[in-house]
Amino acid sequence: MEGFVKFFGTGGARFVASRQSRATGGLWLNYRETNLYIDPGPGAIVRIRASNEEFDPARLDGVILTHRHMDHSNDANLIIESMAQGGFEKRGTLFAPKDALEGDPVIFQFVKRYLDGIITLEQGARHHIKDVGMSVPVRHRHPVETYGLIFHVGKTIGLISDTRYFDGLPDFYPVDYLIMNVLRAQPIEDHEIVEHLSLHDARTIINRVRPQMAILTHFGMGIINDGPEQAAQRLSDETETMVVAAYDGMKWEF
Repeated sequence: MEGFVKFFGTGGARFVASRQSRATGGLWLNYRETNLYIDPGPGAIVRIRASNEEFDPARLDGVILTHRHMDHSNDANLIIESMAQGGFEKRGTLFAPKDALEGDPVIFQFVKRYLDGIITLEQGARHHIKDVGMSVPVRHRHPVETYGLIFHVGKTIGLISDTRYFDGLPDFYPVDYLIMNVLRAQPIEDHEIVEHLSLHDARTIINRVRPQMAILTHFGMGIINDGPEQAAQRLSDETETMVVAAYDGMKWEF
């Protein structure tokens, strides 16, 4: 094992976040000596401290926000402060879209001073932090500025964050492993404003990308009520690809 992804939350959107039907703590990515926290939503710090394994935010090298919505950013200030040893040690890098940092920013001004650096995510950009390379393949279709990511960690791991499906989306993620935020059991209608992937969209993406494995996460109430594991099994059968439904506290090693 050279790295892992720890799922501190596998629920998504406002109703799941408010009810905590599934946790909404986001993801911890480790590769060799590098640790990154992605989308620390509500309860992230609680889930970290309640884990059966020891996860210390002071070991983090960076925090990544795919977008500003609260189920992805609510605990970001606290995670950054914890990364900086309560603000007494200036350290770590924040990666976030421009609209998460300006206007009505989700990161407090005094918290920004704890960071070594702030990098604005933009389509087509490539970044490197210690052992981890990271590319930003495309801006997603979502009500706020949102990006997916590809992590270059020996293998490539894609993270498709919140988005409406659009033509060409799978072509931006030619990866070995694919993590997808799949919120809806049923596809959205053209007139709907809830812009998230459905299980139907996930099947299309998997068939196009053909990853070694796909991991579904960020579930809405419909999928939670129907059973994410059953949905993943159906997709495995339909795509002839290993598809896994993440669960709260799951640790995937690669």
